[in-house]
Amino acid sequence: MARTVCLPASLLLASLLGACAGTPAPAPEAPSETAVTAPYLAAAAAINATMRTYHYNPAELDSDAYRAIEAATLALAASSDSDEAFLEGFAALWQDGPFSHVTLQTAHGTADETAAYLDTLTVGNGAELAWQDDAAILTVHTMMGLDTIDQIDAAYAEIAAKGAGRLVIDLRGNTGGAFAVVPLVEHVLAEPLDAGVFAAQRWNADHDAPPTGADAATIDPWTGWSIRSFWADVTEAPLTRIRFEPREGAYSGPVLVLIAGKTASAAEMAADALKASGRATLIGETTAGQMLSQKMFDIPGGFQLSLPIADYYSIANGRIEGQGVTPDIAADPETALEIALSQ
Repeated sequence: MARTVCLPASLLLASLLGACAGTPAPAPEAPSETAVTAPYLAAAAAINATMRTYHYNPAELDSDAYRAIEAATLALAASSDSDEAFLEGFAALWQDGPFSHVTLQTAHGTADETAAYLDTLTVGNGAELAWQDDAAILTVHTMMGLDTIDQIDAAYAEIAAKGAGRLVIDLRGNTGGAFAVVPLVEHVLAEPLDAGVFAAQRWNADHDAPPTGADAATIDPWTGWSIRSFWADVTEAPLTRIRFEPREGAYSGPVLVLIAGKTASAAEMAADALKASGRATLIGETTAGQMLSQKMFDIPGGFQLSLPIADYYSIANGRIEGQGVTPDIAADPETALEIALSQ
C-alpha cells in the first residue's frame, strides 16, 4: 500500500514542473575570518553563482531588480544568526521577485534523492468529485502525486458512468505540481492539442525571440511523463514540446473551469490548454502568472535551492509567466461556482 505523505508547500510548487538534482556552481571563496563570523556567506555565494549558471535566461539576471536581490542575499547572509533567519529572510526577498519558482529550504537528503522520491509521491486528497443534480464538480487541489492522477482517472470514469450534463473543474486553490495535468486535460479533448513549449537556456542563448508554434512543430512531442525524465530532458533540449492526446471515451459535454489568482504553475498550464482546446469556458479571475519549470540544487550548509530552468510559452496565448491566464467570464472567485452552475 502506498504511503501517504504531505510535503511542505515549497516542495509541492515543483511545477512542472518542479525540482531536480544538480551540482551547485562553485562559490567564490570568502576570507576565513569572515566565514567564521558569517557562516551563511558561503551559502549565499553559492546561491548567486548557481542562479547565474543555470537560470533559463541568464540575460534576465542583468536587471536592476535581480541585482538588488543578489546583493541583498549576501547582506542577509552576513546578518543571519540561524538557519531559520536565513531561510525566512530569503523567502521575504523573493516574495515579489522578478520571476517565480525560486525557493530555499533545508535539505532532507540530497537533491538527487529528493528527485527520486517525488516520482513515487502520494499526497492524499489531491482531487475529489462531487455532484449537484447532473453537474459533476471535480475539484483538483494539486497537480502533484501519483494518487492525484488515479483520483482524476476515477472521477472521469464516474462522470462517464453517470452521464454528467456538465463538468465543472475547480482549480481556484491549485498552486501547481506535476503531471496530474495530463489526465485532467486529455479526458475532455476531442482532438490532439499542441499546448506549448518549454524554452531552456540553450534556446535563449541562440535566439532573441520567444519560440512559436512553428518552432514547436519542428520537434517531436515530449512523451516521458516522468518527473525525473522531464527535469533531465527540459534542461538538455532547447525546446520541449507539450502535446495532449484525447483519451478513449473522453467527456464531450460542456466544461467550465474555475480559476483564481492563486491558480499557478501546472494548474495554469491546464487552464490555458483547456481554453485553447475550445472545450472549456474559464470563469473567475486571472491566474497567478507563475509558469516556469524549476530544478533543485544542493547548496553548502545543508540547503537546497530551487530555481527556474525553463520558461513556458502557450502556443495559443504566448508567455504565461508574469501574465497569467485570463478568464472568459470575469468574476469574483467566491461566486465562480454559482455562475458555472447557472450556465
